[in-house]
This record gives sequence, structure tokens and C-alpha cells, in this order.
Amino acid sequence: MRVLVLLLAIWAGPMAAQDRVEVDIELFLAVDVSRSMQPFELEIQRRGYAAALTSDEVAGAIASGLLGRIAITYVEWAGAYDQRTIVPWTLIATPQDAARVATQITANYSDALRRTSISGALAFAASSIENNTFDGLRRVIDVSGDGPNNMGEPVTAARDAVLAQAITINGLPLMTQSDDLTSRWNIPDLDAYYTACVIGGTGAFVVPVYTWTAFEDAVRRKLVLEIAGQPERIYRAQTRRYNCLIGEEIWERNRDLFAFP
Repeated sequence: MRVLVLLLAIWAGPMAAQDRVEVDIELFLAVDVSRSMQPFELEIQRRGYAAALTSDEVAGAIASGLLGRIAITYVEWAGAYDQRTIVPWTLIATPQDAARVATQITANYSDALRRTSISGALAFAASSIENNTFDGLRRVIDVSGDGPNNMGEPVTAARDAVLAQAITINGLPLMTQSDDLTSRWNIPDLDAYYTACVIGGTGAFVVPVYTWTAFEDAVRRKLVLEIAGQPERIYRAQTRRYNCLIGEEIWERNRDLFAFP
């Protein structure tokens, strides 16, 4: 009986290993859809990611990798427990694969969700990476957002937990705020906040977006750099001491005035 159990264990090991796919990078795209985002901005985001993924530049970066394939998932986030998976973990090795992912992204136009929990998005992303069926030479969370964390655990605690799992966090701060009421929840130096409080790990970087017309180009550049692993070419916001609880403080001061974000 012991011999039979041993043989089953030996057979099960290689079979389980064969179920996993090695890729150049496991890339988790965490995309902000909090209530401070306007409907047209949500559409720009989805179309921008779809266009970037199907660009010649991204295709070239994928093809130039050691293995020539990546794994990607596209998840929209808002509050601490508000994450919705638009594209589950998917292998991209060809332009056709990328086109299928782009179609999935642009086929979904759900409404915005409440609050802003970068920490919740990071925790969800790290768990998703740990439990997928891919083995990446690098593992990266690519998080976008138009404001600071204002819900859930402190963002620095979530960041440090992710970094302890050898996962890099890059940031796409959306510094496109208008003068409407949603600007009350945002900060003018969001790139500095992301640098000091959100990103981390090997080659971590931020690419700020100042206008929505520049969004697609920023996403494409960011994806190419992440997939190719070229941190020396990347813009970094100036690092300085920063109050990483500023979002929570803003929320407490204004929570009774409005029903969002």
C-alpha cells in the first residue's frame, strides 16, 4: 500500500508541474473605476488599454522576451472589496491573443464603483498572482488611479505585504482632475504619492498621465517597459517624505458632504 501511495505521489508531481505555464512576466492590470471617474473617462481607459495591448510596440516587446509569451489579467477596482475581473489570467504570445484580450476589455462598460482602496486592489492582485497557473520570470502589479487610498488598510501596509512576495508594483497616476466636485477627493501631486506610498520592488516606476489625450500613449509606453524589463529608461517622480494617510484624512474631513467617491 505504501508503495502505491509513493508511486501516485511521484506521478502527481510531474502532472501538476505540467499544468503550469512559464512566462516572461505575470502582469496584473489593476484599473481604477472609483466613483470619482466620469463615464467618458472609464471608456477612455478601456479603449486605451485595448489599443496599447494590440500595438506593434507591445507585440514587439512580447516577442523579444526570453520565452516570447506573457500572462495578463485585467481587473477593475474601487473600494476595499470592490474588484471585478474583466479578463481572467490569459496567455498572450501572438497579436491574435492580444486582440482577443482587447475585445474582452472593450466589451465591458460597467458603471463606476464607490470609494478608493488601492490597498484592497493590491491585496487582491497579490492573491491572484499567487494562485494563478503561471510561473513568471517576473511578477508585476500595474495599478492606475486618480486619487489616494481612502478605504481599507493603509496603503503602505498593503504595499509592503506585496513586496514581501517578490512582486513589483508600478503606478499609473491619473492627474487629469477637472475643477468639479470630485477634485475635493484628489491631490495635486499624485505622482509623488504613488512614488512614496504605492510603488516598490525591482525597477518600480510611475508614468503620470496629465491629460486623457495622452492616456493611450502612456499605457503603451508603460506596458512596453514592463514587458521588456527596462527600468533604466523609466520616468520616476521625485521621492520625498510624504503623508501616506492623506487620502484617509481627506475622506474623514469631507465624508458628510458628498455621497462619493
